[in-house]
Amino acid sequence: MTKQRIAITGAAGNLGSLLAQKLQQEDVELNLLVHNKKVPNDLSDKKNVSVFKIDLAKENTLFAAFNNVDTIVHFAGVLFKANPEKFLPETNTQYFKNLLNVATKQQVKRVILISFPHVEGETTPQNPATGILSGKPISSHAQTRLEEEKLLFQYAEQYKFEPVSLRVGMVYGKGILMIDAAQWFARHYLLGIWKQPTYVHLISKDDFVNATIAAAAIKPNIQGIYHIGDEGIQTLQQFLDDITTYKKNPTPWRMPLWMIMTAARCFEFYSYISGNISPLTRDFIKIGRVSYYGDTKRMRRELLPTLKYKTYKEGINLF
Repeated sequence: MTKQRIAITGAAGNLGSLLAQKLQQEDVELNLLVHNKKVPNDLSDKKNVSVFKIDLAKENTLFAAFNNVDTIVHFAGVLFKANPEKFLPETNTQYFKNLLNVATKQQVKRVILISFPHVEGETTPQNPATGILSGKPISSHAQTRLEEEKLLFQYAEQYKFEPVSLRVGMVYGKGILMIDAAQWFARHYLLGIWKQPTYVHLISKDDFVNATIAAAAIKPNIQGIYHIGDEGIQTLQQFLDDITTYKKNPTPWRMPLWMIMTAARCFEFYSYISGNISPLTRDFIKIGRVSYYGDTKRMRRELLPTLKYKTYKEGINLF
């Protein structure tokens, strides 16, 4: 039998490259799709890895990358840039529609969208996200990702492929961009957080990769919405306090919201003028202040029965 061929968009990005590094060790063929960044040499020179330079704005650049592909795992997107409200409808929704147009023509069997629980609006451990598509999120990041999910299931119904949305909690561990950035800000006494407790659902980078590999390459007949998270219950404030203390960095300042919003406006203005990334935006704060927690029973039943780290306190060594 021929090996499965799996395509990863955003393969040079943070989570995409993390998945690719582990997935190339499996008995599969990998198509790694990149735009501007390059994948590491120790990944691109593997015999079972092919690298394709693509542009999701141009459908014609995707056909070769999706040729004979069984499964697509979609990470690619633009995050750290000013005015996300203006570009996300294109870089999230329209780009994903372009991907689906080509995937269906190339008869891809399974499309996996990496999403997050925020698409259902505010959820908590007491009232977790359950896998609905009728949520009312308030941030542009979550609104456009929800539109992507709807497109995924609409296309799947019409073209008969397996649609999978992995609604992933916050992935933690050293090497994860947001976590590393938080530690950098903490070391320089610049990390601040609002006072209002905000629940967050976490997942270690190891368990995230294992769950995604199960969905992409190991488990048959996978389709639908899966919430990917561990068993811990904690607030963002508790999490940041603990991981900065573990690294012997100052814990975050508790700050009024207006101060954090002002910092975001300054970062966005600099990004707009310079064209460089913006590590903080007002929409990030908007999505970050919403508690989120997913019902993971389906993940545990169909993808990952046993977690390597049940809580971030068990996985603190990953930092």
